[in-house]
Amino acid sequence: MTLGEAKVGSTVSVEKIEGDGAYKRRIMDMGITKGTELYIRKVAPLGDPVEITVRGYELSVRKSDASCVIVR
Repeated sequence: MTLGEAKVGSTVSVEKIEGDGAYKRRIMDMGITKGTELYIRKVAPLGDPVEITVRGYELSVRKSDASCVIVR
């Protein structure tokens, strides 16, 4: 399952980040790394962006970026 497919109100754990080096680095710089717990706070009415809580702060992630984060 990807981060974009996760249900609102659920807590998921990052399993893998897909993409090329620079793209992967940008996502990791936001604090989304392997093993990190993510809480899905809400999704915008049209589905983009997704608001998550990661490492104690709120972060909005585009749906395209969220689809590259594999979670369980």
